[in-house]
Amino acid sequence: MKKTIVIGGGAAGIMAAIQSASCSETYIVEKMPRLGLKILVSGKGRCNVTNAGSVDDLINAFGRNGKFLYHALAEFSNSDLRNFLSSIGVETKVERGKRVFPVSNRSKDVLNALKAELEQRNVRVITGKSLVSFVISGNNIIGAKLSDGSILKGNYFVLATGGKSFPGLGTTGDGFSILKKLGHTVTPLYPSLVPLVLKEKWVPSLEGLSLRNVRITVLLRNKKYTHFGDMVFTSKGISGPIVLTLSSEIVPLISGEISAEIDFKPALSKEILEKRLIREFSENGKKKLKNVLTHLLPARIIPVFLQITGVSGDKRCSEITKNEREKLVYTFKHFPITVTGSEGFAHAIITKGGVSLKEVDPRTMRSKIINNLYIVGELLDLDAVTGGYNLQASFSTGYVAGKSICGKNE
Repeated sequence: MKKTIVIGGGAAGIMAAIQSASCSETYIVEKMPRLGLKILVSGKGRCNVTNAGSVDDLINAFGRNGKFLYHALAEFSNSDLRNFLSSIGVETKVERGKRVFPVSNRSKDVLNALKAELEQRNVRVITGKSLVSFVISGNNIIGAKLSDGSILKGNYFVLATGGKSFPGLGTTGDGFSILKKLGHTVTPLYPSLVPLVLKEKWVPSLEGLSLRNVRITVLLRNKKYTHFGDMVFTSKGISGPIVLTLSSEIVPLISGEISAEIDFKPALSKEILEKRLIREFSENGKKKLKNVLTHLLPARIIPVFLQITGVSGDKRCSEITKNEREKLVYTFKHFPITVTGSEGFAHAIITKGGVSLKEVDPRTMRSKIINNLYIVGELLDLDAVTGGYNLQASFSTGYVAGKSICGKNE
């Protein structure tokens, strides 16, 4: 019987092992004490397993390299994943943005079901040991040398060690250095879907403040990047859905300081917003400006907002001049912030960059350099916006690798 060694016990590795186990003796080697730690933190502990959009939606979410996934998604689509999860006892539901979560809202239910399936299929799990190197003969791997000095021999090897995001959960980028030694090209690596760091000294005072239905815009190298939705201030800068999406576009381009702006009222034109202020000031003439602004802004951000406008919050609304009102309107639509960088791989959801897709067969996930090596999940140069797309890609590429191994002759 053929023998398959899967290195890495995340979503891609687990799915590859489940599939290859139908035709081969299969092992998973995971350097952490437990499998699937990144699955546990996905979706803030709720596990955003996939996105219910169309195949084209999923492909488009990956931008420039999305087409690589056409075959993998045809073989194992988002519907197939949901049906598979249902078959092992995990029912799912669709929420805003077509994000798919387990009905229980517990990522541990997904992981426990996957682990039970591994056990059911007699997959042997080795934890607490990492891959040091592969033992090569010609263009084939004959064994995996582990951190305890042992060599695990096999016929097929699946590398699923993940990227560099969340290194505390075991994804420290080991796979990239191993693949480089085998002759693979690894494109530049960047943290992606990551909080951004701001220069402004007032940032810590707003930590935890959420803004809903705002627009953030960056003009960088003559290109505009803009996103509408929700965001939140952190102790160092900003995060939240629109910021994470923005980060996937601009982090590779950041060198020095970058000017950005927030539109607090994207649904209102400058003219309509000015009419709104005139009405508010007319109706509340005797009240102080800082108190009336609570009708339009969260109270915590008002001192910062006024500081930027240069207008005194203690002024009565009836005393506000036309020039001051125009400053207020402009700042509502163009609240300035300065991005200096990101919070790095330690706080990134995924890694941007990875193994060149030209060196991996999209129909099998087999390396075009090493005959019996399959490369899956976040090691590949594939990254998408938030919404369940990245986890789907891990499950789909892992599925294809496992199925491909079983499609080979002894």
